[in-house]
Amino acid sequence: MAEEQPEKHCWVCFATERDDHTAEWVSPCRCKGCTKWIHQSCLQRWLDEKQKGNSGGAVNCPQCGTEYHITFPKMGPLVYFLQQVDKALSRASPFAAVGVVVGTVYWSAVTYGAVTVMQVVGHKKGLYVMERADPLFLLMGLPTIPVVLVLGKMIRWEDYLVRLWQRFSYKRALAPGSYRYLPRIPADGPSADHLSVSRTLCGALIFPSIASVVGKLLFRQVSSNLQRTILGGIAFVLIKGVLKVYFKQQQYIMQANRQILNYPETNGDGQSEGNEDDTEDSGNE
Repeated sequence: MAEEQPEKHCWVCFATERDDHTAEWVSPCRCKGCTKWIHQSCLQRWLDEKQKGNSGGAVNCPQCGTEYHITFPKMGPLVYFLQQVDKALSRASPFAAVGVVVGTVYWSAVTYGAVTVMQVVGHKKGLYVMERADPLFLLMGLPTIPVVLVLGKMIRWEDYLVRLWQRFSYKRALAPGSYRYLPRIPADGPSADHLSVSRTLCGALIFPSIASVVGKLLFRQVSSNLQRTILGGIAFVLIKGVLKVYFKQQQYIMQANRQILNYPETNGDGQSEGNEDDTEDSGNE
């Protein structure tokens, strides 16, 4: 006698073949028994949930781990062409995005360089110089202006002066045989309070404007706008450097003169002995 086939059960909707005789069934994996069969439509919905819009993604059976074999109907030449174009655009999009960002940064640097030139040498003279200059030289030279400003901002010469000052302070303040502790000299290289990226960029990019303002305030007798801006920039750097060195040294002095207090011992009543002594002294008085 032929072995009777077990009744088909869909493990998604739990319906049997007796519930719907027209439903299309499929056995897509190595599962046996009640999980062997599933409605084609139920499996399609389950695949859509798993693939989440990625129709080309592989999906495995949650029970036995078998990868489902999925076939698509043949597409026409136009649909195939559009599909290849879509894949090519998806692959090229990251590179195009990087190119757009780099181009935006480059032209922003060019614009900033041009504005800086007009601000330093004067509006009319700056336009005249850029109109007479070689276009290739401008395209290569103007973007280097913000780069040079940022690199110059990263040179922290004030920290080196502070280190030299503190080294000499060590030798003069610490007498032979003295056990006094002095804070360690900051290690060579970037200091602990290194500047943030945003602060460095902002300080570098507004430096030409500050130099121009300081030059107009301190060097009004200088007729040349370029010389006045250069002198203003030098004066601003020196004034800022002196103030920063003084501030760092004062912080160092505060660190050297710090004191660590004794921990107040408490008696059985929970009151510190130091407080009792103060109370007795006040009573005796």
